[in-house]
Amino acid sequence: MTGWDRGEEMGSVRWAFRCGSWTPSRCDWLFAARCIQREEKDRIGQFVFAKDAKSAMAGRLLLRRFVCERMGVPWTEIRLERSPRGKPYLTAPLMDSSDSDAAWSFNLSHQGDYAVLAAEQGGQVGVDLMKTTMPGKKQAPSSQEIRCHLLKYYLGKKAKERSSSSVPEFFRIMTRQFTAYEWSVIQSAGSEHQQLAAFYRHWALKESFIKAIGTGLGFNLQRVEFHLPSEPLTQGPVLRQTKMHLDEEEEEDWIFEESLLDDDHHVAVALGPADKADSAPHPSSLPPPTTFTLLSFSDLIASALPLTEEDPAYWDSFKMKAEAPQRQRETHPSK
Repeated sequence: MTGWDRGEEMGSVRWAFRCGSWTPSRCDWLFAARCIQREEKDRIGQFVFAKDAKSAMAGRLLLRRFVCERMGVPWTEIRLERSPRGKPYLTAPLMDSSDSDAAWSFNLSHQGDYAVLAAEQGGQVGVDLMKTTMPGKKQAPSSQEIRCHLLKYYLGKKAKERSSSSVPEFFRIMTRQFTAYEWSVIQSAGSEHQQLAAFYRHWALKESFIKAIGTGLGFNLQRVEFHLPSEPLTQGPVLRQTKMHLDEEEEEDWIFEESLLDDDHHVAVALGPADKADSAPHPSSLPPPTTFTLLSFSDLIASALPLTEEDPAYWDSFKMKAEAPQRQRETHPSK
């Protein structure tokens, strides 16, 4: 059995948590902080804005819930680390690798109002979430939320342009990151809002692939080109018809699942074979795609157990944080 022979015993997980509407109580925040690794707690405490801290906390709880409930690892025994490129992986306990079909791949993304987790058994997985917002406005992508090297470059060297960028100027700055064909699709989408939605849709697709293969900064994004189906992307159904061209040739070993969490949040999940020798089946031969399940905070901590002592000062520090930069105001172009 290859990594893509997914029978009923294979697993697929898609979870989402709405960070944007989460207003944790003192009890909730302190309990959450006790249930993650100390170094992650310290890292989250360093975020300047509450929005980023909440997203990061939700991400860690999503990961630990998945490892505990789906991989069967007791909460207190879970040890998660990050690869040099930031991809989370399980370091303890060591899992039995004698049955390669049982191997799980998991990935996390948080941006806008949500944190999401995608996991797949018997294959590679990468997930990316993007919210369609005006450049430079509230909840536009930040360097803390997006690992993509391209966006870090944009937010660093192009910070001044970003703060006052129009949609055409935003696209001009990002010109080199998409192929001519992709730009033709993006810029023919209709209104500015529709063009931005198409832009972020392409971006999420590329980033999901990058995250699945774990390549990181050195990957030239123009090597991959996405061809979207004529069927529109709507809230609810999961589309699997998008095709990826790698180095100008259609790549048949990867499947991309796209969905909308709401009108403005687009999620792309990249699914690839666990081994280069494996090949992906046609999407029609796969089981129906798994849709994202929206979890509550109670769901996140249903299996959680404390790892550290309570730290009252951690709540005091969190309450001092502004939710987001006050100079930013969220606006949407005309739809």
